[in-house]
Amino acid sequence: MDAGIEIKEVRYPYDETWGENSKKLQQQGITRTRKLPALEYQGLILSQHIPILRFFARDLGRYDGETNAEKFLVDASQWVANLTEKSEKYKNEVAPEYYNLLDQYYRDHAGPYLLGNSVTYVDFAVYQSIDNDERTGTLPVCPCSAIHDPKLILSFQSSLPESLIKFREAFEQRPNIAAYLKATRLG
Repeated sequence: MDAGIEIKEVRYPYDETWGENSKKLQQQGITRTRKLPALEYQGLILSQHIPILRFFARDLGRYDGETNAEKFLVDASQWVANLTEKSEKYKNEVAPEYYNLLDQYYRDHAGPYLLGNSVTYVDFAVYQSIDNDERTGTLPVCPCSAIHDPKLILSFQSSLPESLIKFREAFEQRPNIAAYLKATRLG
């Protein structure tokens, strides 16, 4: 979305029809693992969240660090934590540790993104993990001491560290992302 690449999005319900749909996708060569996401781009079949993001970062020459130190930071932060079912252990143990680590990385730079003002493919993965956790009810409650802006405490109910709240706001304001979110949240 953000790069302006036109796509045709197809969503499959994760219900009693998923088993049959995933078999069909595998038979059609869309996914080897019977899992999504998968996409066809310039004759290639791409699958798995992070490899897809890295592919586009490299293919477009954007969304990655400029220096080896920045590329290391991007690689070190690329963990989409909750792509499985929700659990109390995840919410109470795994997610708080994950968001605390991300908070440390994001606070190290002056901008809203991992590398300051430059968006990287990991920012897309981090946004997705926040969105996944919010949708599954596994977004951890962050201690209020991690948030210093009173407006943020009230508006987000202390669910994320301040650096990630600011990141999320900036990410959702990117023009193509904002248009996509508006279309999918209303549609």
